Amino acid sequence: MTSTPSYPSPYSISQLIHDLENRQPENKRKPAPQRNVAPANIFPIIAGPCSVESEEQIVSIAQSVRNSGAVMLRGGAYKPRTSPHSFRGLGEDGLKMLKTARETTGLPVVTEVLSVKYLDTVLKYADVLQIGARNSQNFTLLEEVGKTRMPVLFKRGFAMTYQEVVNAVEYIEMGGNNRVIICERGMRTFETGVRNTLDIAAVPILKGMTHHPVIVDPSHSVTAKYVPTMALASVASGADGLLIEVHNNPQDALSDGDQAITTTEFAVLAAKVQQLHQSVISL
Repeated sequence: MTSTPSYPSPYSISQLIHDLENRQPENKRKPAPQRNVAPANIFPIIAGPCSVESEEQIVSIAQSVRNSGAVMLRGGAYKPRTSPHSFRGLGEDGLKMLKTARETTGLPVVTEVLSVKYLDTVLKYADVLQIGARNSQNFTLLEEVGKTRMPVLFKRGFAMTYQEVVNAVEYIEMGGNNRVIICERGMRTFETGVRNTLDIAAVPILKGMTHHPVIVDPSHSVTAKYVPTMALASVASGADGLLIEVHNNPQDALSDGDQAITTTEFAVLAAKVQQLHQSVISL
């Protein structure tokens, strides 16, 4: 089994938020509005829509999820879709809208980098680079992302073993970047009742195999109806955070509306998550 490089201490999501909120503005960015760093005992939730659709949409959702306790904003500008005829994002225009949402709310932005071709563009706007499931073994992209030293949210591919996840993350680490968050988002199995089968066991196992925080994205496994249940199960399993898709009008979403919860539902879920987290850390 390949060993994982050893670092003085694990890189936590709380540390990531602290670093993002206290860094100097880069690439001519405007400083984000002042906001308090979430205390270490607050369970971190990254929330936002699957795709950025308009400036009004992303700013409205960003304000709502922040008010409910989210610590980062997710949103896709470049979307890898199964069908080339599906909505594939607004590209750099979408990134500019995410920048506006960050400047309005102070929430750091997590967005996907689809290929090396778009890396420099995404770097101008993103605070955290997302490696999507389809790119989880795109080793050229992983190496280039590692060289940037930007924080990375790495999504487990839907057919990856635990060791393959570790190996893929090491491609990022080899570039000198140890600021990686691993995200479990479900596997493709024989089951057709759900989009993907969420592997809760991945949380303690990957935390034992690496020094990285492991979060869970329940939205890509089940429909919106079951997202709250799977989110709470993830908290109980020891996850270090959640990635939740939230939309103000899921029925009209341009992508993945079936799995997005509303901003009102997110507010209820976020409160339950914090309540359960307090019970878990007291055990």
